[in-house]
Amino acid sequence: MKRRTWILSALGATGGLIIGWGALPQRSRLGKPEMMSLGKGDVALNGWIKIAADGSVVMAMPRAEMGQGIHTALPMLVAEELDIALTQVRIEQAGADSIYGNVSMMLADVSGHPMASEGPDGMPYTVRLKRHLMGKVARELGINATGGSSSVADAWGPVRLAAATARASLLGAAAAQWKLPLADLQIQNGRVTHASGKSASLAELASAAASHSPDEVTLKPRASWKLLGTSAARVDVSAKVNGTAQYGLDVRLPGMLYASVRQCPMLGGGLAPVDAKQVEGKPGVEQLVMLPSLAGSTAGVAVVARSWWQAQQAVQGLKVDWTTPASGKLDTKIIAEALETVARRGGGKTFFSAGNVTQAESFSATTVESFYSAPYLAHATMEPMNCTARVADGKVEIWAPTQVPQLARAAAAKVAGVELAQVTLHQTLLGGGFGRRLEVDSVAQAVRIAMATQGKPVQLIWSREEDMQHDFYRPMNVALLRAGFDKNKSVISLRIQSAGQAIAPHFMNRHFPVMSDSDSPDKATAEGLCDIPYGFGNQKMSHNESPMGVPVGFWRSVGHSHNAFFSECFVDEMAEASGLDPLAFRREWLAEAPRHLKVLNLAASKAKWGEPLPAGRARGMALHQSFGSIVAQVAEVSVEKGVPRVHHVVCAMDCGTVVNPGVVAQQVESSVVFALTAALYGKIDIEGGEVQQSTFTNYPLLQLAQTPHVQTYLVDSERDPTGAGEPAVPPLAPAVANALFALTGKRQRSLPLQTGT
Repeated sequence: MKRRTWILSALGATGGLIIGWGALPQRSRLGKPEMMSLGKGDVALNGWIKIAADGSVVMAMPRAEMGQGIHTALPMLVAEELDIALTQVRIEQAGADSIYGNVSMMLADVSGHPMASEGPDGMPYTVRLKRHLMGKVARELGINATGGSSSVADAWGPVRLAAATARASLLGAAAAQWKLPLADLQIQNGRVTHASGKSASLAELASAAASHSPDEVTLKPRASWKLLGTSAARVDVSAKVNGTAQYGLDVRLPGMLYASVRQCPMLGGGLAPVDAKQVEGKPGVEQLVMLPSLAGSTAGVAVVARSWWQAQQAVQGLKVDWTTPASGKLDTKIIAEALETVARRGGGKTFFSAGNVTQAESFSATTVESFYSAPYLAHATMEPMNCTARVADGKVEIWAPTQVPQLARAAAAKVAGVELAQVTLHQTLLGGGFGRRLEVDSVAQAVRIAMATQGKPVQLIWSREEDMQHDFYRPMNVALLRAGFDKNKSVISLRIQSAGQAIAPHFMNRHFPVMSDSDSPDKATAEGLCDIPYGFGNQKMSHNESPMGVPVGFWRSVGHSHNAFFSECFVDEMAEASGLDPLAFRREWLAEAPRHLKVLNLAASKAKWGEPLPAGRARGMALHQSFGSIVAQVAEVSVEKGVPRVHHVVCAMDCGTVVNPGVVAQQVESSVVFALTAALYGKIDIEGGEVQQSTFTNYPLLQLAQTPHVQTYLVDSERDPTGAGEPAVPPLAPAVANALFALTGKRQRSLPLQTGT
């Protein structure tokens, strides 16, 4: 939404000079009680909090749970402010109001270089202005999405304020009823109490609290926290263990049918009409449904049956005439060659420039230049794409594991030809998201199929092959990096030229075509290259956005996932050219980045950098900032039968205030496994327009026996929370690659790292 939101922000800035718009307060995210759905005996206190008849506190949950622990973290904010047990907080799906929109996710597009001059509050003035204006726009738009490692960061203010407001209302109501000083009351174990012995449950005070407007609301001071900062047990564990947790594939409805889809194997291709007589008489088969390209999907055909296996067998047995896309058949080898040519040619959009690189290069005594590349990657979520839909009486009902409920509803309404208000969405748990479920192609297909089933609900499930071969892939990217050194082997220039597909324009064209702008630079293409923290005096980073025809989308840690590999491997190359140890080199150039240096030193200390290792092992390190968090990793690596083996990963992270250290550690471990899978095995090849990988046999995942021991160390911080679900992904690949160089003397500049020899 970059072009559209920036236009709105700019209009706000200039208009503010005339009408004072820039001085207006931010739109409140507290919300009104009527935003909460009410059952018998429920009393809502604002748009986030209601008190149930049994005295439990119910929170409106605006974010999807996909393993990251958000259904634990956000209730912890409520429990802390209300002085109640975490077990006393329940959640229900939030509505569509703008107060639930993810403002922090949109603000992530407004960032500054770590070495930029800062204002008194620790943020560059220009960035503060942009964030202020973007925040206003984001609150108006209210886009509800789970992604960008932003859920806790976004909830940190509004959810705590909502709970604190509820607390003030409850205490105020009790003080008025009992005619006692407000300061003498407190909430303990879910009851409002007074030293005199007076006591009442939250449910008993809820009605009076709903009509009480507190004069002042203050958040609980950090020194008084009892729950925040502790490794409270995840609230979703028991349901996931006993099988009562509902994922998309768990949905069961009376009379439900099943559908399996088969899409054109050539990306962007089509198909001729399919004879429905081919499925007549097939066991359990109900009908055949033709599927045009919907929400960016490839055209295909679906079969509806009484079981998914029956549908799958029938659709696979169809004789289909596929048509070649007008743009021709894609090939990753050709794409790779084209991207290298573009990168070496130079030009493109300059994302960061400091000093005079050209002049500095002319004074270089020596130069180091390297070309790096990273392949297309699939998301490979364990739960394949699915959606259950029912279309009847002009209304649509969908059950979907989605990261973007508003976009899912909009897609359903568009396909069914109904108003948005006629679409009801039930958000299930997600069996993995990683950005794949920011897309709504399977939702659109499910609704289209349900329109043909005469009001019966139908559950669409993609096979693993369809899921792997019709993804929105992480883009292939390349980078040419060149560093100049003076006669003392000190870095005097750094030039980075990258090339690859931009994600945002493709995403916008699929979901917001009116607001898309292919000419607007996509920050995701340059993040991790344009904002490195090292204090090199002369830098220039440019990117050539190169449309290649492959459907691309957001992948866990987005541009950072490959750009960190490029930058941090090259930092080791610069260290070698300087004659310095990788740690010593980084320390020297992080003198003006104390937060980064602190994280680096913590990781190095805990990993015992510099101490001897057993024969056949070596360490490598990497440091990277993404999603507001700084992560340093040290990987201990060997080579077994020509294949890299990672034994141990030490991870230090500064992610601001930590709500639940245990959940953050789990996210770090998850990130390491996810990133190591990609670093060792991840690769999507396209030949003749068709994706060659199809299942986990040729797109393997890291095995349990290959999983390293991961140690996580969190920096104590009083800053607001930043990302935790993605920042530990980017440094893993370069740390492993740097260790392999230390072990073998061979630089690996392309992913995956298939061999250590």
